[in-house]
Amino acid sequence: MNFHTRKWVKPEDLNPNGTLFGGSLLRWIDEEAAIYAIVQLENHHVVTKYISEINFVSSARQGDIIEMGITATDFGNTSLTMRCEVRNKITRKSILTIDKMVFVNVDQYGNPKAHGKTKIKFIEEQFQGHNQ
Repeated sequence: MNFHTRKWVKPEDLNPNGTLFGGSLLRWIDEEAAIYAIVQLENHHVVTKYISEINFVSSARQGDIIEMGITATDFGNTSLTMRCEVRNKITRKSILTIDKMVFVNVDQYGNPKAHGKTKIKFIEEQFQGHNQ
């Protein structure tokens, strides 16, 4: 799994218990997953279709640096299914896991649209041909 994005847990991200507010974390994950889907499907029009059970394994506190990892697990005709893990950057301790997130590729009117993708595209592949 590739961990691309890191976040610094700040006071405004905390709940009354002094730990990272789950809603803030889920917002970050949804945004990261959307960006991942946009890059993989090469279309800015994607929507969140489904998020499976969310397993909060441990908490993060103010000052912690967390990192979000997302990887594609399946390509449907119009969809992309991913896994997600969030962990503490320093301790590598898992904070949250989501086994299944489904994003759907849509056209300009919001209708599902076939994307034609079948495998994960790595960042290095995106730049091939641009360095010449």
